[in-house]
Amino acid sequence: MNLFDTLTRHLPMLETEPAGEWIIDRENDGTPERPLRMPFVSYSETMSRFLDDFYSFAEDHEEMELNRYGDLLQSRGIEWNSESMRQADVSALDAQGVLALIMGAVRAERFAEGTLLDFFASGCMSKWLRRLRELG
Repeated sequence: MNLFDTLTRHLPMLETEPAGEWIIDRENDGTPERPLRMPFVSYSETMSRFLDDFYSFAEDHEEMELNRYGDLLQSRGIEWNSESMRQADVSALDAQGVLALIMGAVRAERFAEGTLLDFFASGCMSKWLRRLRELG
């Protein structure tokens, strides 16, 4: 069994199903009687299961030090921002570096809603998970 199977087993579903979608209020007009709801991302069940498994993996493998994802990325010449993370050459990264990319993407969602969805939609997350499968 591959060390990363709990994460990479989600790959087929994440590559064929949408990870989520933006929900935008098109029914209300912004009046006091019909106030607009703020847009938000609704993530799929598949995505929720992946995130649960990822957090469990991080907790079970403290030796990976994924709580230090920013430092781990920086030590590999990757900045903790969408552009730098997207352009990272994952073929040159070790498992800890790839896991730091995933944690960085997951944590970025807390600061900018929709960031994680973008990493899935752009194919970055699939690329990172495929690299983990190679390394396992």
